[in-house]
Amino acid sequence: MDILIIAGSKSDEEIVKKAEKILNENQILYGVEYCSFHREPERLIKIVKNSEAKIFIAIAGLSAALPGAVVAFTDKVVIGVPVSAKLDGMDALLSIAQMPKGVPVACVGIDNGENAAYLAIRILKLK
Repeated sequence: MDILIIAGSKSDEEIVKKAEKILNENQILYGVEYCSFHREPERLIKIVKNSEAKIFIAIAGLSAALPGAVVAFTDKVVIGVPVSAKLDGMDALLSIAQMPKGVPVACVGIDNGENAAYLAIRILKLK
């Protein structure tokens, strides 16, 4: 598996499907997990640490802690996708884009699962 998509909840499924469409069109091997860092922190840590994926796409709304949590447990690339759950997604966008120094998370536009997939594909081509 090249890419693992992790979404904070099933309510993010529409955004997951956007990324899946692009990955399928480009014949990229990927997996999908639904896991909230706030509700299931131990499970998320196991998912990340046991994954053989080269890149993670983390989809989250509201406080959008998921991308930062994923990057805390891996040295692999993490791409955050903010979801427009509240405040038109600006809260999630700022949460993902404003990670502290040393906590690198790439960030695409609000609800833009497609660009997360395209970015992941470009990163894969670098290797």
